[in-house]
Amino acid sequence: MRALYVTHPQVEMDAQIPVPLWRLSELGRQRAEAFAARGVVPAGAMIFTSRETKAMELADILAAATGTPVLSDHLMGENDRSATGFLPPSLFEAMADRFFAEPEVSAEGWERAVDAQRRIVDTVTTALASVPPDVPAVFCGHGAVGTLLKCHLAGRPIARSEDQSRHANKGGGNCFAFDLDPARLSGEWQAMEDFAPGWFG
Repeated sequence: MRALYVTHPQVEMDAQIPVPLWRLSELGRQRAEAFAARGVVPAGAMIFTSRETKAMELADILAAATGTPVLSDHLMGENDRSATGFLPPSLFEAMADRFFAEPEVSAEGWERAVDAQRRIVDTVTTALASVPPDVPAVFCGHGAVGTLLKCHLAGRPIARSEDQSRHANKGGGNCFAFDLDPARLSGEWQAMEDFAPGWFG
């Protein structure tokens, strides 16, 4: 089953608002709209999304261009970081390094990487079971769980070196295509501007 995983692009960061409620920034929305306009997501594609606001906004933009509804699931959300709440960028990066470096350990109460990986893999697998043959499937989500899914598909250990920020746009808005059965990654992270139409063919 061929599918595409896309992370939300840039967001409006606000320490006073819970991270799952952050919205796309103007730049993020412009990038998402340009991506949708390029026809990378084929008409009729089934679109799945995390229930976090930024991912749902991306999904809605893609759905408007393809004429299909959006199916949301909170289990597609980003790794649970509520134990620490908002962290300034430098502290967040240090915590993210710990998250990937010690996948079986909870960093300051964060969801463990092994648990987040199991969750996203199981949720994507369940979602794809509902997709008819020869129908494109697109997942709108987040950088960390997207990276954990990518590691699983490629048969690689969990590592920060696999993160989208190490391969493509550091602000998000990156994607990769994959097959679930058999599990196969079709390429590394690419910025949505660089990802070519025709991936589902």
